Amino acid sequence: MTNKLTETAPRIFYDCTKCPAFCCGIYERVSVTKRDLNRLARYFSVTVEVATRRYTKLWGKSERVLRRTPDPLLGEACRFLDRQTRGCSIYHGRPNVCREYPARPRCAYYDVLQFERTQQDDPDVLPLFQITFRKAE
Repeated sequence: MTNKLTETAPRIFYDCTKCPAFCCGIYERVSVTKRDLNRLARYFSVTVEVATRRYTKLWGKSERVLRRTPDPLLGEACRFLDRQTRGCSIYHGRPNVCREYPARPRCAYYDVLQFERTQQDDPDVLPLFQITFRKAE
């Protein structure tokens, strides 16, 4: 049995500061919970109703998601992505799904980014991703 206090943290194999924020752009929706809405409201010092109206929209009939805006690199991205730094402009107020991402020591998008930059011998190459969800038939 291992002692939680003496275990070392798992090694992280990605550096978000060297990524163009694929996770903020390729997903067409970032779900927000009531807890996330409360966090956004506190972060911006507004009511939950104001935060809901300003920063989110309904996806389908019942899923609340963050709004997106145009992005020069990825087409569209989360409205809170800083287009200059490619980092989260509301880091301490971000939704839980963003806090947990990628939930493992590796990020698949970062791995592809590094692979392509090595393969192309170009430290600035930007592979583009598109995720499309379909129902299995």
